[in-house]
Amino acid sequence: MPGRDTTRLRNRAASFFLFTLVICAAVQLALPAWPQAAAPPAVNQNQSKPATPPAPGNANAIPAPPQNDQNKPQDTPAPDKPTQDKPSQDEPTSNQGVFVFRKDVDEVLLHASVVDDKQHLVTNLDRDAFTVYEDGKLQNIVSFHHVDIPVSMGIVIDNSGSMREKRNKVNQAALNLVRSSNPQDEVFIVNFNDEYYLDQDYTNDLLKMKEALEKIDPRGGTALYDAVVASSDHLRRNARLEKKVLFVVTDGEDNASTIDHLEQVVKLLQEENGPSVYAIGLLGDEEHPKRARKALEIIAQRTGGIAFFPKTLNEVDEISRTIARDIRNQYAIGYKPTNPRANGGFRQIRVDVKAKGHGKMTVRTKSGYYAGAQPASGGAK
Repeated sequence: MPGRDTTRLRNRAASFFLFTLVICAAVQLALPAWPQAAAPPAVNQNQSKPATPPAPGNANAIPAPPQNDQNKPQDTPAPDKPTQDKPSQDEPTSNQGVFVFRKDVDEVLLHASVVDDKQHLVTNLDRDAFTVYEDGKLQNIVSFHHVDIPVSMGIVIDNSGSMREKRNKVNQAALNLVRSSNPQDEVFIVNFNDEYYLDQDYTNDLLKMKEALEKIDPRGGTALYDAVVASSDHLRRNARLEKKVLFVVTDGEDNASTIDHLEQVVKLLQEENGPSVYAIGLLGDEEHPKRARKALEIIAQRTGGIAFFPKTLNEVDEISRTIARDIRNQYAIGYKPTNPRANGGFRQIRVDVKAKGHGKMTVRTKSGYYAGAQPASGGAK
């Protein structure tokens, strides 16, 4: 009958519907939860802004560099900046290809060149070849490296009246020094006559260095001591790299500085973390060449550098390349002094070297340093 068939169909449909619901529920319980879509990465709101170009540095002082100096190599930590994973004391670390040595705060770090009896660089020595003495007492070497590491360098060029015909070749030699040096170096340029001028703060841009060196106004006297001390102070206070160098070129004796004693200059250069000084004296026409030569020799020898006295201007360029080779082939030797540095005072340093297969060798490094409090930079502006 039609009514009974309709009822039967409805009962079957209801049963099928219930069966379908049971199957779907079972399938849903068996399947894993559907993964949520990943959230889009957050937009970095702290975008860095382009650094404002520094104002020209032609002033009678060597100021601290601006905070956002676009000329400096970026993201290079200072040697004593802590990191999350601090490396061992005896290993260099690499940050974007730049080797940075991290030394203990109590460690004295020497940068030493070794030459044989023919004045050729010796570059294949190990730690055991060296012994270090401070005030005559043997010290324990705690770190040792022989790696080409970048330096903070000040190029300090005489701009007095007598340099007028010499500056072009001197400028070219200074640029070739940089070209032959580690490309990660940071360099500033100081020109001096009666006064000193920071014509380019720290940079590794050769074009900017060239422009600064070409600010030639040969006149006046030679304030060599003031310029060297102020440049050393600028290195000590503002350099980002541990290794520091001054490259100085002059053709005369100091006759215009507020610092009038050579020993005072040397004392200020021998502060802790002071630079090695490499000097070129163009003294052929100098009225008092012996005194000028002696001053440059003492400054270089006490700080671990070298003084050169070419006979002609044509030698200056090759000398600058020699200086670059010397800087890039030094040993870094660290020790913790047995006399705590907190006791202060001047510490005399001697480094001896001896190794099988080598004859007589000579070590060139700083002759000493003043521990503890830094002496005032008298005469620096």
